[in-house]
Amino acid sequence: MAADTVEAVAGLGQERLRPATGAGRGRTPGRIGFYVVLVILSLVFILPLLWMLVTSFKQTQDATSQPLGWIPNPFTTESYTPLASTTSQTPVVLWFLNSLAAATINTVLIVVTASLAAYALARMDFPGKKLLFGLIVGTIFIPSFVLLIPNFLIVSDLGWLDSIWAIAIPSAGGAFGVFFLRQIFLSLPREIEEAAWLDGANQFQIFYRIVLPLVRPGLATLAVLSFLTNWNELIWPVYVLFSPSKFTLPAGLPILQGAYNTNYPIIMAGAVVASVPVIILFVLAQRHVIASVARSGLKG
Repeated sequence: MAADTVEAVAGLGQERLRPATGAGRGRTPGRIGFYVVLVILSLVFILPLLWMLVTSFKQTQDATSQPLGWIPNPFTTESYTPLASTTSQTPVVLWFLNSLAAATINTVLIVVTASLAAYALARMDFPGKKLLFGLIVGTIFIPSFVLLIPNFLIVSDLGWLDSIWAIAIPSAGGAFGVFFLRQIFLSLPREIEEAAWLDGANQFQIFYRIVLPLVRPGLATLAVLSFLTNWNELIWPVYVLFSPSKFTLPAGLPILQGAYNTNYPIIMAGAVVASVPVIILFVLAQRHVIASVARSGLKG
């Protein structure tokens, strides 16, 4: 009797395994195709970066020779030598530091102001809240060029022209951060905050000690996006910065291209210097970006 039972169970197990095996075989071609597409898309994005890096280690003759080659012949770092100077007409080191300082200050201000405003709009009740939120979101659709002259006049009256404050502060009150964090705050269960309220915590303590740690991926994502936006800004720095030593990288690199019109290795070296912090920041924060997008519901 026991032997019959064992044989029956074994037969049942084999019958259950057969469909699963067939289904697995059926999914294999689709999975292979999926990975092939991913590899192709990765190459589309990576190859230009690799070409930029390789060209920066070439000499001018090698960079313009036909046919173009991937391996520098000879390999040289002479294109990076002019970039290390702080006394030339193209002080790339100063531009790099200016961009880093401006982007960092701007990012901190955006994260602080946006988190406070978003929490108030998500959790507090006050007259005109929906209207205020609608006005804030509506500013996203205003073209940035419309605000150039008003912002320039404000910065000029404050005496910030040709300074780092002109780059770091005017865009610190953007609407996107408020909208983005509000969506994340709305996804949090209210029971956590209500429990803290019953334990005697005030509104700011709940926000600072409970809510902010829960939305850390969202804060990290907003910080990354804000940093990249300020880092890559071109029109506004050109508009308010006049001294070459005060330029940011996006404003200074066109001068580098003009100074070395046919020296592609130096141009590519400058692009590499501008790209390295951005790539490092994205690699370190990509996990938080994916987590915050999944939580906020802002899917592609």
